[in-house]
Amino acid sequence: MSYSFSATRGISEVSPRPLRPGRRALRRVPWRLQTYRNILYLLASFPLGLCYFVFIVTGVCLALGLLVLWVGAPIFLVTMVAWWWLATLERELTIWWLRVDVRPLVRPRAAGPGFWRWLGAYLGNQTTWTSLVYLLVKCPLGAVSFALTVTLVAVTARLLAAPLPYLFDLATGTSFEPGALILGLVSSLAGIVIGLGSLYLLNGLAFISGQFARLMLGNSDLAARLSETTALAERERVKAERAERSRRQLVVDVSHELRTPTASIRGHVESLLMALDKGADSAPPPAELRQYLTIIQREAERLNSLVDELLPLARAEAGELRLEVAPVDAGVVVEEVYQALAPLARRERSITLVREVAPELPPALADRRRLAQVLLNLVRNAITYTPTGGIVSIDLMRAGADHLALTVADTGIGIPAEDLDRVFDRFYRTDASRARSSGGFGLGLAIVRDLVQAMGGTVTAESTVGEGSRFRVLLRTNAECGMRSAESREP
Repeated sequence: MSYSFSATRGISEVSPRPLRPGRRALRRVPWRLQTYRNILYLLASFPLGLCYFVFIVTGVCLALGLLVLWVGAPIFLVTMVAWWWLATLERELTIWWLRVDVRPLVRPRAAGPGFWRWLGAYLGNQTTWTSLVYLLVKCPLGAVSFALTVTLVAVTARLLAAPLPYLFDLATGTSFEPGALILGLVSSLAGIVIGLGSLYLLNGLAFISGQFARLMLGNSDLAARLSETTALAERERVKAERAERSRRQLVVDVSHELRTPTASIRGHVESLLMALDKGADSAPPPAELRQYLTIIQREAERLNSLVDELLPLARAEAGELRLEVAPVDAGVVVEEVYQALAPLARRERSITLVREVAPELPPALADRRRLAQVLLNLVRNAITYTPTGGIVSIDLMRAGADHLALTVADTGIGIPAEDLDRVFDRFYRTDASRARSSGGFGLGLAIVRDLVQAMGGTVTAESTVGEGSRFRVLLRTNAECGMRSAESREP
């Protein structure tokens, strides 16, 4: 892979043009622009290498000299990070200048968080030391290549310019010696031969420099595979730890949520049993008995609702949430949810539920049953937190060429800015007392998030305290399926 450079975009990839051996390639060397780029690289190698050498040696010596004052260690760390950056810069320059494919440097990966783990990974990384050797060796090697390049260029230029004084004398009519002119022309011819040989020699030297940089600055295939395997193992370890913490937290949260309804049921049942144990005369009157049983029924329904909400969460946590994603007419789902909840919202809370579906929408890629569950949870949540007489709206429209936007907005109490990022967390309530009285567990929005993500979509929330909230679900569309269905409807 090769790269190009521009002042505005920096280094970018271009089509590869490696130096290939062969007779045709050898004949083309004097006429290729890359040959003269190689010469410029050889000339620049010495000043660059000298800068690298002076900086690194100065930093290391200064760190060793101040080690007893506990200042040397930070200086050495800064020097070490700086030489890594210089090696990265040298790699980019080599790629751009010599058009050589140099693999990326293998970045050190710590086994865990913490400064000492990072330092151990950095010191144990092979590329850290090979890049240091390259930066230090570049100075003497650059000096040799600089001297050789300057010498060859100077000798070639001197030989090519040998007949110029005699030609000038001939042009101006000044006396000259024909033998000297012939000797100058022979020298010029020798200069052409030496110049062509110099181009081949310097081109080969640049090729060797590029291969040396490729060996010292780029990682090997084995190191690359090892780095990828290590990174994959680290990601899996972090994922497993996060899942384990999530499971433990889920157990704690569920236990906490179960305590309230079970304690209520147990208390009321014990009160009824104690009254019956004292005799028939001590039994509560029918009105009080009905009140007890009503509370027990309500708490039992809360327990059943909690179990129903926990099932999809548990399946999502275990990676066993199965969806049948297919083209779905999202407008039909919106209409079904509207018809189911609009009468309840109007009768129980005096809340007006409205919907608006844009015409000629393509099918959405979703699980129809789960999409209905997502919309039901969002609308129920909006109705719960909207005061009496408020409005809840459902909107379905296009969002670009490949997505549909399903929006549920309300004129409710709103969500504080500090709580907005956590509304999709499990068992999180912005108003715990109101949520408990309304029967919520803080799981509805968590279920919405998991289901939407499982269908390949995203869900976001916006809110202003005192004005209302707005939840927006982006669903992928099946445009091709929509085109086919439209064609099938044509007469």
